[in-house]
Amino acid sequence: TVLILFMNRDWKINRLRSFLSWEKLGIRLGAIILAALLWLFVISENEYLYVIEMPIEARNLPARHALTEEVPNNAKVRLRGAGRALFKTIILKNFISDFKLVLDLERISEEYDFILNDYFERYPQKIVIPSSFEVDYVEVVYPNAIHISLDEYKEKIVNVISNIHLDAAPGYTLVGDPIIQPETIKIAGSKNIVELINFVKTKADTFNNLTNDFSISIPLNSIRDQLIEYTPKTVIINQEIQSISERIISEIPVKIINENDALQIFVSPQTVSLTVIGCLLYTSDAADE
Repeated sequence: TVLILFMNRDWKINRLRSFLSWEKLGIRLGAIILAALLWLFVISENEYLYVIEMPIEARNLPARHALTEEVPNNAKVRLRGAGRALFKTIILKNFISDFKLVLDLERISEEYDFILNDYFERYPQKIVIPSSFEVDYVEVVYPNAIHISLDEYKEKIVNVISNIHLDAAPGYTLVGDPIIQPETIKIAGSKNIVELINFVKTKADTFNNLTNDFSISIPLNSIRDQLIEYTPKTVIINQEIQSISERIISEIPVKIINENDALQIFVSPQTVSLTVIGCLLYTSDAADE
């Protein structure tokens, strides 16, 4: 009984020392302080200002036009609201589609600079925030402006190039080149960008130790992200794989071509045997021929 009491005391002392170690104590105190601040923030009815990221949606692109530069996906926006409302907004913003800033491109012909705070002050209806969030828009913190550049829309058919590496297992071999389906795709986007593209590669990947016929659907490698559209966005790559075999073909007659009538030519031996090493299909065909 005495031994058990000493063991329990030592175990409790070690646990206490571990708990009070500076590193772990710092982590625990940080977590406690953060939880307390968050709790105060949530239950508070006081108003706060908080900077949050809002998605940007560029809509109403003019017909037969395309973007030449990417539009930022998000902007940092300062919102005002009670602690509880701001906390709800932080939690739900990624699950609600009607929470965004809208840029209307309808009247743009070639280029335009959106000065964001001026634009949203003039068109407050372009700030989309669900009323249930109970927060108010104050201003855009970053970026200050977004440059929009448009170009003529163009479509083009280009070849697809495989960017995957295939290796057969020992005793097997790849038969022929990979077959890509479809071999060509349609790309579309800014005329200046599309005209510079002559082919599209698949995503890079490697497959080793293959023993059976191989087939995979693989996405195409993106060019300038969403600025160029692909139709379709994936292709199928097929590769035939066969086992390596060895065949001995006997009694193959030896023939002389381009004979010289001035010479008397004798062949010895008149037949030979040939050893063919390759995939099973081709060695079988060689034997039949």
